[in-house]
Amino acid sequence: MIHRTVATWQTETWQEALKNVIRSPEELFNLLKLDPALLPAAHLASGDFALRVPRAFAQRMEPGNINDPLLRQVLPIGDELLAAPGYSHDPLDENSANPHPGLVHKYQSRVLLVVTGSCAINCRYCFRRHFPYADNRPSRAQWQQALDYIRRDSSIHEVIFSGGDPLNAPDSTLAWLTDELSTIEHITRLRVHSRLPIVLPARITDECLEWLARPRFANSLVIHANHARELDASVARALALLREAGVTLLNQTVLLKGVNDSFESLTELSERLFACGVLPYYLHLLDKVAGAAHFDVPEHEAHQLHQQLLHSLSGYLVPKLVREIPGEPSKTPVI
Repeated sequence: MIHRTVATWQTETWQEALKNVIRSPEELFNLLKLDPALLPAAHLASGDFALRVPRAFAQRMEPGNINDPLLRQVLPIGDELLAAPGYSHDPLDENSANPHPGLVHKYQSRVLLVVTGSCAINCRYCFRRHFPYADNRPSRAQWQQALDYIRRDSSIHEVIFSGGDPLNAPDSTLAWLTDELSTIEHITRLRVHSRLPIVLPARITDECLEWLARPRFANSLVIHANHARELDASVARALALLREAGVTLLNQTVLLKGVNDSFESLTELSERLFACGVLPYYLHLLDKVAGAAHFDVPEHEAHQLHQQLLHSLSGYLVPKLVREIPGEPSKTPVI
């Protein structure tokens, strides 16, 4: 079957778009006509965690609006430099669950492969903004060690491509890993967690669909959208291609102060996701990573919002409200 990919609609390839992302606060401020008085703080914060925004995503932001919900997710601000009690560089204690380079084994029956440490976009609330990616860049031989670890443990049934963003990696690498995993009999599911279909939908090419839709696995793609305005027509086209290829689509959202912490925002997001063929999956409380405390929504407010969604929406439109607690065997429901 020949697919007409999202890249057909673009003037540049996804690789070119990745090279051409916005990296400097000045460029972002000029593009969006933001108050230059905020530039010094943006420079300081981006020195700790670099600014990185695809132009396709920036084009969905409202010029002149410092409180635009898409901008707030990527704009470095001075609050990131303030120390906050309970916030750390490794909020999920992943360093203790990293037995081989590129492999994280936190939960029974599934493992994460950190395919790449790079992302198309640097979200300011990212729980892995301090992850030791330099120690998790496996060579081909080290990937074989990680694969052998999976082979030896027959209790593992699902492999999750993670990162960074796994779709930042070349399709040749992703296809090779998928083929290697397909030789392990007890692996029945492949899951990919990626923000690229949202922030850079041109990434969904024929080559990507070819390995992602391999018939050996029941494949799923968990996208990450936090606001309905992220889901424009180009994103809808990319998601349609994934559905046509037989990939199950789910979404996870992080509840973020000033971005989506209202009943109206969350309702609009769920409705828009379903219109694009995506089921809302998780609504995460913020992971307490250093630099992100200003995004925190108190648990009691999150619970009230979730109750409103339950009372107003069909059940399949309501994501599970969860938090991740280090050492627990799964995500912990907030009830």
